[in-house]
Amino acid sequence: MLGVRHKFPNLPERISGLGELAYNLWWSWHPEGRELFKILSRTGWHLSVHNPVMMLHQLDQEVLSNAAKDPHFLRHYDAVMARFEKSMDLSSGWFCANVGDPHQDVIAYFSAEFGLHHALPFYAGGLGFLAGDFLKECSDLGIPLVGLGFMYPQGYLRQKITPNGWQAGACEIVDRENAPIRRVVDKDGNPLVVRVPIIDPPIFLAVWKVQVGRTELYLMDTAIEANTPENRLISDRLYAGNPEQRLRQEILLGIGGVAVLRALGKSFSILHLNEGHPAFAVLERIRELMGEGQSFEDAFEMVRSTTVFTTHTPVPAGHDVFPFELMKKYFSSYLPALRLDYQRLFELGTNPASTSGFNMTAFALRASAYHNCVSKRHQEVTREMWHSMWPDLKVDEVPIDYVTNGVHVPSWIDRRLGDVILNRYLGRDWLDEQDNPRIWELIDEIPDEIVWEHHNLMKRMLISKIRERARLKWLDKETADPNIVMASGVLLDPTALTLGFARRFASYKRPTLMLQDMERLKRIVNNMWRPVQIIFAGKAHPDDQFSKETLQRVFNAAKDQSFGGRIAFVEDYDEQLAQYLVHGVDVWVNNPLPPMEASGTSGMKATLNGVPQLSTLDGWWIEGYNGKNGWAFQGAEGENRDQLDAQAIYEILENEVVPAFYEVDKEGVPRRWVRFMKEAMKMTGPHFSARRMAKEYTEKFYSQSLLASIKMETKKYRKLDTREIKGDVFRHF
Repeated sequence: MLGVRHKFPNLPERISGLGELAYNLWWSWHPEGRELFKILSRTGWHLSVHNPVMMLHQLDQEVLSNAAKDPHFLRHYDAVMARFEKSMDLSSGWFCANVGDPHQDVIAYFSAEFGLHHALPFYAGGLGFLAGDFLKECSDLGIPLVGLGFMYPQGYLRQKITPNGWQAGACEIVDRENAPIRRVVDKDGNPLVVRVPIIDPPIFLAVWKVQVGRTELYLMDTAIEANTPENRLISDRLYAGNPEQRLRQEILLGIGGVAVLRALGKSFSILHLNEGHPAFAVLERIRELMGEGQSFEDAFEMVRSTTVFTTHTPVPAGHDVFPFELMKKYFSSYLPALRLDYQRLFELGTNPASTSGFNMTAFALRASAYHNCVSKRHQEVTREMWHSMWPDLKVDEVPIDYVTNGVHVPSWIDRRLGDVILNRYLGRDWLDEQDNPRIWELIDEIPDEIVWEHHNLMKRMLISKIRERARLKWLDKETADPNIVMASGVLLDPTALTLGFARRFASYKRPTLMLQDMERLKRIVNNMWRPVQIIFAGKAHPDDQFSKETLQRVFNAAKDQSFGGRIAFVEDYDEQLAQYLVHGVDVWVNNPLPPMEASGTSGMKATLNGVPQLSTLDGWWIEGYNGKNGWAFQGAEGENRDQLDAQAIYEILENEVVPAFYEVDKEGVPRRWVRFMKEAMKMTGPHFSARRMAKEYTEKFYSQSLLASIKMETKKYRKLDTREIKGDVFRHF
């Protein structure tokens, strides 16, 4: 029997459940779980940077022994463990009650990155956090999903900024011994090693497990002795810049991923591809069916009918395209098992509009029966982009659907806001009904003073966190440079209107748009009576020199004395800093170059916490903006679009945002501003939650794919009229 290695032999038997709880990220979005570890040792919780695995490894045996005899701690322990154990039951939950059997109807969710916790830096940006939020919400709803990705030993990027503002990042070596991740072992207790099928020379995979509530996530790792030195590097870091290394990663993610799930005994009915990176998983599923006697054509159609593909990329250059010669090099040993020649394989991955190589998105679109974008606007852009694959249809008839992204509410809403304020005014069961808009209307019943007081607390906590980071940099001899420290936000004012821009630094996101007219910006931020300050954060891809130059320009503005310390660049943006920012800034700024924003979940996280957004009308904001929950501008066109869009932002700031923020009554409360805050929460809470998103995926795609999986299992090749399926199979649909 397969299992995972346990690592806390010194835990007293009475509180041994702490070990299992620490390795299950359930605690990361359940306040009672986090509180239990704080009660055990608040100092340990702080020193471990809110990582209970590290904390349990570091605590003295005396602390653990005393806790096992402390009645106060044991009462909390027993209550939390009872709730934790109950929540692990897959036989309860929305999916079981409304859809199907969670023990049989399993969905395999493949993604190149997952953003779950800062101790697991396997993410680069929004795609990873979307995947992480999806896993958490599937756990909450009891959707039987298993995740598959890579355990990158070097993570993504530990950002270091030089005194002249250049990003000179180093790899962030994952501390696996002190992270909520465990090595999978075989029935004899030895580390499980899986060989990637067919590929020669052979490549082997170690397997790691992350438990996300009820959802299991398995991560592959090539850095093991069984591999050649060259192959050990395949999974080293996220999104390798070298095309050949990237192709090797995607072969392992897809083909190797299916092999890993088979080795684990994890059967699945549906394959969900989160972006095109893991699309080769389709080929491995086909190969398996052909091994059972099916023809390629029949196997392809059977696999296609149970595959869901989500694309997040509205930029043509963002889709992976591999040279055909490179494909030949790595698929020469694999194609005979599919009884395919190169020409037929290449046809499956050729984009009719550009035949320069094997396009992973084109292949995923052909190999999936269900494909979707991540916002309504993204659907319009994507249909136009891929119209050439359906030339006989009108653009608005191209069969690409959309499910607008959402964020996991328990993970991103501030604990005090949720547990104290919303519990009181929305009812203690509000989280269970979070996708019901009528529940969120009760936001209007919260006194303005309470909303404003809470937000000011969050803002002070954000600025304190930024200053503490700067202080630690000053204490570090390697980073104790006055330019770096002063640009890090030490002069931020907790009473000034604070704008936040925290995104991955990519050219289309235009992080320097507000810096277009420096003199006008100086007048805005240095207004004696109504000052404005801007906090920037984000990482540029290590191989993207232009984005590094953009980041350098932002940093130079932050250290420019003429801005009076009212611009800050906060180094090493991660999940923990994101939490502080989306809770604590006054306005979330997002100004992508339309129509290149697929969705933009960072703005959802901020507005969920009552932080209005100022954004270009692109991505999710077209659906989310209602004129009362923030500010929007259309986005200009032509050569001067950046200058015109910057002017639009300045005018909105000067004429709308700044006056509303500083217009306070005799109690010191900006009533008009608080109305914006309340409206932001009322719109985002029910409409842009991961709960709504996960239910929509199930209703639109998973339910139909499960019907198709019955056809696969019964080996019926005719199209199955869903009316033939009796109501007791899928009770909700």
